[in-house]
Amino acid sequence: MSEVIHLTTEAFHKVSSHGTPILLDFWAPWCGPCRMQGPILDEVARTNEAGAIVAKVNVDEEPLLASQFNVQNIPTLVVLKDGRILRRLVGVQPVHVLLDALQQAEL
Repeated sequence: MSEVIHLTTEAFHKVSSHGTPILLDFWAPWCGPCRMQGPILDEVARTNEAGAIVAKVNVDEEPLLASQFNVQNIPTLVVLKDGRILRRLVGVQPVHVLLDALQQAEL
């Protein structure tokens, strides 16, 4: 069982060098849909069998990282593996969509 981690730009560069899939949630505390996505991410972190890293990036605190991923709307969810973007989703996403995206990243 894993949990959602909060990433800074520095920590992202350390985590992204692993070959493990990463689910990034770009969010802000003032964003209503982002607050709805939070418990869904917690569920994904608890149930993902791929062992993926599930992380949140606060766009207000980490604007350079948000810019690097060309985040224009939040929540934006990005699935990465080996430094490549495999999937980008905008808006609140259900658990099954996120788990499917992580499973696809393992293939």
